[in-house]
Amino acid sequence: MKKMKSPVEIAEELRAHLDKLKLGPQNISQFHMHFRKAMDQFDQPGPRMQNIVNFEIPSATHSIPVRLYEPFGCTEDPGPTLVFLHGGGFVACSMDTHEGICLRIANGSSCRVLSVEYRLAPAHPYPAGPEDCEKALQWALSDQSEAYGIDSNRLAIGGDSAGGNMSAFLAQKYRNDLKAQILLYPLMQLVELKPVKPGPQDILPLGYVALKFIEEHYVRQADTHNPRLSPLLERNLKGLPPAFMLTCGLDPLRQEGKAYTEKLRAAGVYVKDHHEKTMPHGFLNFAKAFPRARNIPLMAGEFLRQNI
Repeated sequence: MKKMKSPVEIAEELRAHLDKLKLGPQNISQFHMHFRKAMDQFDQPGPRMQNIVNFEIPSATHSIPVRLYEPFGCTEDPGPTLVFLHGGGFVACSMDTHEGICLRIANGSSCRVLSVEYRLAPAHPYPAGPEDCEKALQWALSDQSEAYGIDSNRLAIGGDSAGGNMSAFLAQKYRNDLKAQILLYPLMQLVELKPVKPGPQDILPLGYVALKFIEEHYVRQADTHNPRLSPLLERNLKGLPPAFMLTCGLDPLRQEGKAYTEKLRAAGVYVKDHHEKTMPHGFLNFAKAFPRARNIPLMAGEFLRQNI
């Protein structure tokens, strides 16, 4: 009988697979293609929806593609909605790569999920991506979104990794307009690229290499102490919406996620924190390899249902 691999062994295999990808500004299209192949190999489809709608949100210079997921049970009346911002280090991934996560959150919450296809670096460095995400949120907060079944008075913001970074800042800026925030192993600061207290799980270079690439091709010369890039550094956190925080033991970002949880609680913000000790960063995209990737979005969905 073939021995089952442990989560740590699978994480190492997955990291080794991804570490072969050469991340550079000259071959970013190839990186996208190979990264998507890795996701196809390790992920599995999410639950079926009542309806999925693709459309574009207009802006002054370009249109922003979005995808609206409507789970079974949604009526035509405007209802609660999560605006979801995908991860990928501001340079990779898309609505397609994160569809499984969105489907599972929509299924677990019985809420609509609006996924945003924002512009990526290096072609579009900071602040292009955050600007697109903010415009999408502003649209969802406007009367225009009602035609798509979105209740602008019952909105949440959320995302994973880089998407969690932008979600955290938008939750700070629009704290009076949002009912909840979902932060899945978020990148909370870009001032320091290596963990303050490195552990054995940080020996692999993928985390540092990716963060260095982000610094060079996304951040460029911008001020990393600005909360728009490093929401962990925001001092005034009072009045923020309740937060669902996911951190992982095999993740270079684990400490900053925990630090933000502590800061939110100190400011009187309710936080539902969940720590996966043996999971790596990005595991939610690999549901075949990690069965927990099918359950965590359902937990986030239940949190949404309770708070939105």
